[in-house]
Amino acid sequence: MKLSEIASQIGGILSGDGSIDIRGVAGIRDAGPAEISFIANPRYAAEAALTKAAAVIVKENWSADCSAALIRVKNPDAAFAQAASLFYTPAPRPVSGVHPSAVVASDAELGEGVSIGPLCVIESRAKIGSGTVLMAGCYVGYGSEVGTDCLLYAQVSLREFVKIGSRSILHNGTVVGSDGFGYSVDGNGVRTKIPQIGTVEIGDDVEIGANTTIDRARFGKTKIGNGVKIDNLVQIAHNVIIGDHAVIVAQVGIAGSTSIGGNAILAGQAGIAGHLKIGAGVIVGPNSGVTKDIPDGVHVLGAPAMPVDRMKRMHAGIMLLPKMKERIAALDKRLRTLEQVGKD
Repeated sequence: MKLSEIASQIGGILSGDGSIDIRGVAGIRDAGPAEISFIANPRYAAEAALTKAAAVIVKENWSADCSAALIRVKNPDAAFAQAASLFYTPAPRPVSGVHPSAVVASDAELGEGVSIGPLCVIESRAKIGSGTVLMAGCYVGYGSEVGTDCLLYAQVSLREFVKIGSRSILHNGTVVGSDGFGYSVDGNGVRTKIPQIGTVEIGDDVEIGANTTIDRARFGKTKIGNGVKIDNLVQIAHNVIIGDHAVIVAQVGIAGSTSIGGNAILAGQAGIAGHLKIGAGVIVGPNSGVTKDIPDGVHVLGAPAMPVDRMKRMHAGIMLLPKMKERIAALDKRLRTLEQVGKD
């Protein structure tokens, strides 16, 4: 594909030879003379002068040196995604129908054009919306519902009475609706299971990463809003509520009955205690431990989590401790010397 064609399709302004043949995409360090790359983060700007790429997608105000042709756009990350899609050949869509090895209850409802892969199990009273695809080994429990045009990759498990909205994607090994972690404790420390009689409700256009687990509510619903994006290996406990378009990054753990506001971002390995209210637009930094409510729009970091400016000041102070220790030792030595002089 000609470079000029790519620039046109992604809506960019080309600076350089538009007749170059582009055969693929690659990272800025790995791209070769027939590939296109991008720079969205300024920290990689120095790489542009050394790249062997034929062209680089950059921001409109780009001014640094670059050895390649440039395509200037408003959002390099999104534009590169568009460019990459021009060279991507997706796996063939599974054919409609039910594989002979699948087990489908006689009263389950399958919409038009669904695809049920090998070894899937669909229990009684379950409903699968039109155009939805279940890859090999998926399980849909009693009375559960999956909306239209969803994609469930291999070995996704939906327990009883779970509801999944339309156009949602669940990656391999996702488990939705397993029991919440709830027990009563007697005077001898013996724990007795509390029945988890609620369910899970997931909105439209949600994507859930591989091996993520979302527990059913103790009563009522665990709710995931529309447009929420959840990474791999995330644990969401019973009765958690996540607002529309929130982003939950890998290895986050959210304890029971906590609510996460719309458009919030929880970065990797953040831990959120139970029964908290995390406001809309909040950003929780990586490895943070949240133990208190957070109002709308606040960026927190650390364990315990605190506003990021305060955390940065504390960290700067900690970095000065070695020098402060040396200075205190020197002052202590001078003081002892002065005390000895006074005694003499």
